[in-house]
Amino acid sequence: MLNPQLTRREFLKLVSAGTLAYALKDLKLSHALAATNITQGCMTISGVPLYDAPSFSANKVHHFGKDEVVKVTAIEENGEFGNDFNSAWYQINGEGYSYSGWVLPVEIQYQKPNFNLHEKGQLGEITIPFVDVKLDPFVYAKRGYRLYYKSTHWVKRVVVTREEKSIWYQIYDSQLRKYFYVPSHAMRLIPDGELTPLSSEVPDGEKRIVVDLTNQLVTAFEGDALVFSQRCSSGAAGTETPTGEFLTYHKGPSVHMTNQGDALENIYNLPGVPWCAFFTGVGNAFHGTYWHNDYGRPRSHGCVNLPSDAAKFLYRWTSPNVPPETEYLHRPGEGTRVQIF
Repeated sequence: MLNPQLTRREFLKLVSAGTLAYALKDLKLSHALAATNITQGCMTISGVPLYDAPSFSANKVHHFGKDEVVKVTAIEENGEFGNDFNSAWYQINGEGYSYSGWVLPVEIQYQKPNFNLHEKGQLGEITIPFVDVKLDPFVYAKRGYRLYYKSTHWVKRVVVTREEKSIWYQIYDSQLRKYFYVPSHAMRLIPDGELTPLSSEVPDGEKRIVVDLTNQLVTAFEGDALVFSQRCSSGAAGTETPTGEFLTYHKGPSVHMTNQGDALENIYNLPGVPWCAFFTGVGNAFHGTYWHNDYGRPRSHGCVNLPSDAAKFLYRWTSPNVPPETEYLHRPGEGTRVQIF
């Protein structure tokens, strides 16, 4: 995220003149939007190549498996472009380079169990690269699906399995209508203070989100002041993000997104998509992303993919405000204005 000294009027002038890319380069936007304190990464696809230089034409020295966790020992920001806006490569284990779009920045933050759960349940966030849920609260129980770093889930209760001295969070998947169990060391309960609205003193009529599909850029304004900028991944060919004027009229902090049953190809099944601010009635939303790091390339099914922390900012900054114990809020006619072009 970025807060450069650029007004909305100046921004729109740059867009209309076709010179926005040059201005962003002068503002060092790409560098500012890249996470700088990255020490670990998780491979988002199988067969990620490790090259001996930050270029797709360099020699391949290794291939990583999906979900393999590695050390990021340096960031080369001026490697070969993997998409029109991303030239960042990660040095892996001090041995070579992989394109950053294939590697999700992660951390390993083991948690102590928290027994002070809200009566109606509480939002939780995964704090390690990945964890497999269980169908019952036992270490050797059958596995369910895999959850990834910074995905969010509704915790309904804390379960202590005394015979094996393990502690679990029971989560509920409203899409599947099933309960699963997450080891407590892999998830933190999100305090209410992290869900309070941002810039609540600013009238909603003064807030606006602008999505520039050509530059794969999301910006947010309070009046004429730019308060947020972030590269995104909008809809790919065939599933383009709609253009026009919209409102963020329904929101939820954790959504199981899937097109199973509605599509015959390009099936996706994504539990715990975080910080969803929907702006259409057919599922288009701003939301966090844990399955790629390739911002700047249109590749979604119509949503606007953002890094999870960026999506969280917009979720809190936009209206309507979702109370901490509310899983989903639908307010037709309300919401923060969105312009997509």
